Amino acid sequence: MSEPRLQRVADQDRRLIEITVDGWAMSAMEGDTLLVAILAQRGYLCDAPGEPMSAGFCLMGACQDCWIWDDDGRRLRACTTYAEPGMRIRTTWPDRLLAS
Repeated sequence: MSEPRLQRVADQDRRLIEITVDGWAMSAMEGDTLLVAILAQRGYLCDAPGEPMSAGFCLMGACQDCWIWDDDGRRLRACTTYAEPGMRIRTTWPDRLLAS
């Protein structure tokens, strides 16, 4: 993993929750969006083969740059979806979607 892209400077007293991203356990603060949670842990949102590393673009749900998936294959916008305890997230296309 690369260095975090976001650094928390305030509001650090919220409860920590655990999520899993691409098989890695990560912590998020209650009320974080998935984009904030992931970028606070590593320097990119997704690193798909053949694609440029992504860190989100508009940060408000308009640009289509931060799509990720849950383990059920549901597509989520990382910038507008809040982290919930126990979430399992993939930042690249789920295998079954690639096969179809």
